[in-house]
Amino acid sequence: MYRLDNSFTRYGFTVTVIGCGGTGAFVADGLCRLLPPYARLALVDHDRVEERNLSRQDFFRDELGQFKSEALAKRLSRKYDRAIAYGIFPVALTQLNYPGLVIGCVDNGLARRNIAERLSERSSLTWVGGYSMSVPRELQRGPQPETGFWWVDAGSGENYGQIIIGNSKGAGFNLDRNICYTLPLPTLQRPELLAQAPQQRGCVDLAEQGPTINRTMASLVLEVVRKLIDGTCSWMQLYCDMESGTLQPVLATPEAVDRLIGRKWRKTNGAT
Repeated sequence: MYRLDNSFTRYGFTVTVIGCGGTGAFVADGLCRLLPPYARLALVDHDRVEERNLSRQDFFRDELGQFKSEALAKRLSRKYDRAIAYGIFPVALTQLNYPGLVIGCVDNGLARRNIAERLSERSSLTWVGGYSMSVPRELQRGPQPETGFWWVDAGSGENYGQIIIGNSKGAGFNLDRNICYTLPLPTLQRPELLAQAPQQRGCVDLAEQGPTINRTMASLVLEVVRKLIDGTCSWMQLYCDMESGTLQPVLATPEAVDRLIGRKWRKTNGAT
């Protein structure tokens, strides 16, 4: 069984949550408990908190009108006494930090396309509250990580959802060490995600999700993050269906990549 490379954890790394709505807000709260103190956390969302968000999303009445990313960053920073960065611009105008994880909790193809475009750029965000612990010296030594990031893309419908993990245009496996260094980006594994139209505000009642799907998906995202950090994640996809009560993983293997994107991978050490 292959495990996904976790060499990004050798250094001070950043976890960036893009989309702080139904799933993303619960993910952000969970990350404050899960991440080690030297890991940086950043939240990105240009939407504001609305009345209709209060029933299913992790926001409160006194946060109405605030940017979701800003409201969460300030509240969670006070709650957990840690520095949290936030961005209030669309992801197309946001550069991302390496090494680390990008967690996409967006609901449309345009946002996913913009995430893919931003993954090769870097920037700094503004920190608020709490404290920023310096990176331990032992984590600053050694060569650059072989894998600078993983993109964990989470999406959900009424009572189902999926998580797709990737970081590259292709796949790279070390067959001797059973390590997967690269996987195709989520938008390459599931190109139909790029065709998803943005949700229209006036159609919110038609597109309403179940009352627990966002918390369920957030819990699964947090488990993926935990495994990625620990170096025990063997998944490239994960599917949840709350109607049937099933959780179906797709393991990261050369054969699975071949089935998904129609390419043949050489079964040699370090095959790419």
